[in-house]
Amino acid sequence: MTETITTPDVKTYDLFINGEWVKASSGETAEVLSPINEEVVGLVQMGEEAEAEQALLAAEAAQKEWKKVPSIERANLMRKFAAEIRANKSYLSKLLTCEQGKLLSVAEMEVEVTATFIEYACDWARHIEGDIMPSQNPGEQIWINKIPRGVVVAITAWNFPLALAGRKIGPALVAGNAIVVKPTQETPLATLELGYLAEKVGLPKGLLNIVTGKGRVLGNALVANPITRMVTMTGSTPAGQQIFRTASENLAHVQLELGGKAPAIVFADADLDVAVDSAFHSRFDNCGQVCTCNERMYVHEDIYEAFMEKFMAKVKDIKVGDPMDPSITMGPKVNASEIRNMEHLVAKSIEEGATIAYGGGKPEGAEFEKGFWFEPTIITDVTQEMTIVHEESFGPILPVLKFKEFDEVIDYANDCEFGLAAMIFTKDINTIMKCNDELEFGEIYVNRGHGEQHQGFHNGYKLSGTGGEDGKYGFEQYLEKKTFYVKY
Repeated sequence: MTETITTPDVKTYDLFINGEWVKASSGETAEVLSPINEEVVGLVQMGEEAEAEQALLAAEAAQKEWKKVPSIERANLMRKFAAEIRANKSYLSKLLTCEQGKLLSVAEMEVEVTATFIEYACDWARHIEGDIMPSQNPGEQIWINKIPRGVVVAITAWNFPLALAGRKIGPALVAGNAIVVKPTQETPLATLELGYLAEKVGLPKGLLNIVTGKGRVLGNALVANPITRMVTMTGSTPAGQQIFRTASENLAHVQLELGGKAPAIVFADADLDVAVDSAFHSRFDNCGQVCTCNERMYVHEDIYEAFMEKFMAKVKDIKVGDPMDPSITMGPKVNASEIRNMEHLVAKSIEEGATIAYGGGKPEGAEFEKGFWFEPTIITDVTQEMTIVHEESFGPILPVLKFKEFDEVIDYANDCEFGLAAMIFTKDINTIMKCNDELEFGEIYVNRGHGEQHQGFHNGYKLSGTGGEDGKYGFEQYLEKKTFYVKY
C-alpha cells in the first residue's frame, strides 16, 4: 500500500470546514493522549458555537448543489474517496493504534471496514427508489419520491472512530446530503485525516466538514442549530438521550446507536468449541470495547464445568501489552475514566458476594506503569440482581451465571434496560425459533460471535437506540419522502 499522507508524529490538527483548515476562534487546543503510554500523540482545536455555525452554513451551501448531481456520479466520487482511505491503510492504522490503543491488526481491519462501509453505500446509488400508486381520483397518479434530508450531523464514538465515521459519511453523501462530523475528543486524529483525503480526491468544498470540541459546547451547538436536519450518533445512552432532547426543538431526524449489555446464552446442546471461541472473542475483542460484546454469559448447569474449563484456558492465554507488537492479543483501555469504571465494577461485585475467578486489576510489570491497562477478568458466583449484570462495563470484565430452564434464562436475558444484541448457542431449531420470538434485542447472533455485516440492519431496542444503521433500512434513514399528487 502506498502512504500518501506525510505528517509529523505529533501535530496540531485544525478544523476542516468548507474544504479548508481553520483554527478555532477560542484559541484553545486539547491534547490527545495515547492510552499505551499517556504520551501526547496530537493536538486538536476546541471549536465552539461559532465553528458549528460556520461548518453548518458551509454544508448547507454545498448540499444545494450536491443534491443536483446524479446519484451514480456522487457514488463514483465516493468510491475514489474509499480507495484513497484504503491506499493509506498503513498510516491510518498506526495512527488509530496510537490514539485508541487497539491492536494494530484490528486497526488495519478498521481502516478496511471504513472503506467498505463507503463502498457499500455507493452500491445503493442505483437503488434510490420511490413508488407510483393509483389514486382514487380519475386521471391522477400518486408519486412518492425519496430525496436527501439536507445537512447531517454525525457524532462518533471512541471505540471504532474511523469506521463509525465511514459508516455515516458514506450513506449521507451518496444519498445527496452534506455532513458535519464531530469525532470524540479521545480519538479524533484518524477521522481528521479524512479531510486531507477529501481534498485529494476533489470532494466539493463544504460537503464534508470535520470539527472538534467539547460535546456539551460544540456538539450541542451542532444538534440545536435549525440547519441540521438529521443527527446520527454513536455513543453512550446518556449522551444519546441529551441529543434526542436537543434535536426535538427543531424536529430533526435522530438516529442513535447507544449502549448494550449483550447476553451470551450457552444451551446444554451447544457445540462447546464453537461457543467457547465465539463467546471469548465477543468479550475480549478490542479490549471489550464493542457495543455488541458479550457483557454477561449464561451457561447451562449441565455443561458449565466443561465449558468453563475450555473458556478459562483461553482467557489465561491472553497476552496484554503493546498493541503494536504482533504477539500481543489485548491492548489497553482508552482512558483513565474507563479504568476507574472497571475498578468500581470489580469492587462492587466483591461487595455483593461474587468471586473474582481471574484477573481483577492492573497487570503487573514496569511496562504497565504508564497507560490505561486492565487484566482480562472473569467473575463467578454471580446472581442476576448484581450490579455487574446490569451496568455496561465496555471492557474486559465478564460475569458468568448458571441457568437451568429456558424460561429462566430468557427472563434473565430480557431483564435489562438495553436491547442491542444477544448471542445464543444451540443445535436445536426449536430453541432458536423460541429465542427469536422472545429475546428483546434488535440483533441476535446464532452459533457465532458478534459482528454485524453491511447488508444487515444494526438496530437497538429499549435504551440501545433509535433508527438503526446499515443495509437497506439504514441507508433509507438518510432520505426523506416527498409525495406528488399528479393530475393529468
